[in-house]
Amino acid sequence: MENKFKIEQPQKTNEARVKPEAKPASSGKSLFSGLEKRLKLESYFEEGFPVQYLPKILFVVLLSLIYISNTHYAEKTTRQIDRAQSDVEDLRADFTTLKSDVMFASKQSEVARRVKPLGLKESLNPPFKVIVKE
Repeated sequence: MENKFKIEQPQKTNEARVKPEAKPASSGKSLFSGLEKRLKLESYFEEGFPVQYLPKILFVVLLSLIYISNTHYAEKTTRQIDRAQSDVEDLRADFTTLKSDVMFASKQSEVARRVKPLGLKESLNPPFKVIVKE
C-alpha cells in the first residue's frame, strides 16, 4: 500500500519564529461542548424524552412568552405616548396661533376696518350709561 500523504520539511528562513499563544484550559473546544460535558445532557436523552420535566419546561416557555409579549406591549405603548405628545405639541402651537389671530381680529380698530365696507361707522361719542329710577 502506497502512502498518499507527504510530510514536507519546513523551509529555513530568516524570519523570527513566533510561539503560538497559550490556549485556554478547554484546549480549543467550544464553550458549549464543555458545558454539555459538564451537564451530561446526553445521559438525559438515552432512554427517550424525560416527560417528568415537561410541566416545568412548559411553564418556563409560558413565562418567556409572557415576558416577550409584555416587552412588545410596553414598547408599543411608549411609541403611542410619544406620538400623542407630539400631537399635543402641534395642537398647542395651533391653539396659540389661532388665539392670537382672534385677539387681533377682535381689536376695536380691526373690527372698524372690517365693517367699513358694510357701511357701518365707528361712533365718535363715548357710550353712556342709562339709569332707570323706580
